[in-house]
Amino acid sequence: MNTPLSEAIGRALLHSLWEGAAVALGLAIVLGAVRRPAVRYAAACAGMLAIVAAIGVTLSLVWPAPVARFAIPRGTFAPAATGSGLPTPVSTKPADALGWLAPLWAAGVVLFYLRGAAGWFAARRLRRAGVCSAAAFWQERIAELAARMRVTKTVALLESALAETPVVIGHLRPVVLVPLGMLAGLPGAQVESILLHELAHVRRRDYLVNLVQAAVEGILFYHPAVWWISGVMRSERENCCDDLVVAATGSVREYASALMAIEGRRMTGAVVAATGGSLMKRVERLLGRRSRRDGVVMPVVAAVLTLAVAAGMVVEGRPAAVVVQKKVESAVVVREAPKQVLVAQNATPQPPAESAPRTMTVEDLETKEAALKKELVTPYKNWLDNDVVYIISDQEKKAFQGLSTDEERGHFVEQFWQRRDPTPGTPENEMKEEHYRRIAYANEHFAADVPGWKTDRGRIYIQYGPPDEIEAHPSGGRYTRPAAQGGADIQTYPFEQWLYRYIDGVGRNVIIEFVDKDGTGAYHMTMDPNEKDALLQQK
Repeated sequence: MNTPLSEAIGRALLHSLWEGAAVALGLAIVLGAVRRPAVRYAAACAGMLAIVAAIGVTLSLVWPAPVARFAIPRGTFAPAATGSGLPTPVSTKPADALGWLAPLWAAGVVLFYLRGAAGWFAARRLRRAGVCSAAAFWQERIAELAARMRVTKTVALLESALAETPVVIGHLRPVVLVPLGMLAGLPGAQVESILLHELAHVRRRDYLVNLVQAAVEGILFYHPAVWWISGVMRSERENCCDDLVVAATGSVREYASALMAIEGRRMTGAVVAATGGSLMKRVERLLGRRSRRDGVVMPVVAAVLTLAVAAGMVVEGRPAAVVVQKKVESAVVVREAPKQVLVAQNATPQPPAESAPRTMTVEDLETKEAALKKELVTPYKNWLDNDVVYIISDQEKKAFQGLSTDEERGHFVEQFWQRRDPTPGTPENEMKEEHYRRIAYANEHFAADVPGWKTDRGRIYIQYGPPDEIEAHPSGGRYTRPAAQGGADIQTYPFEQWLYRYIDGVGRNVIIEFVDKDGTGAYHMTMDPNEKDALLQQK
């Protein structure tokens, strides 16, 4: 602390405050006058480099001059008198405040770099833990999309059980991670738009740029202007990639829907280069840009989508699902005992997985006795009662129970999955992989006093996949009832509402409600929307 070097560093740090403020002011003027994301991003990058360059120039100007050394003849013990002709040595005692700045700054840099190293290791772990290779169809598709985006590197596509949103990791060998089940849970056009966005990051080398940006943030951690400029860079970086996706697909509406779907999935559950910025702000920017360009038609479309975005901004400051109700194509939830099935208005009801209890007849007893004699042994009994209990038809189940040898049962299981394979002739069976992925997800997220696949939420998730929208109230409490249900503010148990825009054989805009009356996490599917009203149940 008591050295000229420490004083010089302290002076440079102090000067960097007004220098950074001046750069930030200039950048703010540029951002106010320019709307193109590419220009705004370049201006932010230039502003960050300008602050670093200004500090370097200042440090070179205040760098201490070398202290002159003088040889004193031997035998000379008395100090030289004033005016003897020898230069006066330079004082090496700096100001106390400036002396303290350098070590405090160095300690802060070390802490921020340690945090950055932890984030880097976390990203490496995200790349290796809890991942599986995507289906062959999507592996081939991402190669085609990479060529379309003029990406020369080989980009791997993996599904991750840990990632909440799509992310790019790596520069030399980039990998795109997508949340587990997203490839099967979203429409193909939306998935391709999301993959194009991640490939745009690879094309722009954003992962590498973000590492350099993080290094500058560590050095200038104390500077508010640096953090503001860094936020502008991340936001405009996403906007640049969004524009590349729109240019490649030509569809703003499809891409905006994909962004909203990602935000909805993120509700239910340290990414470099593929995160940053608000998804909803990005959607609004895309819609606003298109509305000015497309004359009369697009403003109407933009207004409708913007209203949908605004309606989703509800639960705890995060976008929640929009519960859509229509008179013509409405869907209601009907509870059967002991299982529940969904019945759509003007649609043919699906048969329940198990019928309600009824009086046993002689024929029933004989059938049951015959079934007991043909009791299946594991693993086939487990396959029938656990693995495919929600998706096997009554005819298939009866045929399987009539088999007498394991060889016949094994052949039946093989044909069962072949009949459901969406891409026959390929090594992978996407339907089978997605089914077991749903079971694993249900066991991980919906387990209570029973395994997750046995719960109501798990059954619906396994049968119909991820919902299009979710409105979740995990703590219950105050809730404004929709006008269609009578309106008014009520106190509720914890509950969730799942919206499926379309279920084959059931109908459109199917709303399923789950209520946790006991507060144990065991959500049960309800028939009456009033079942979540805590005060009503106490009367």
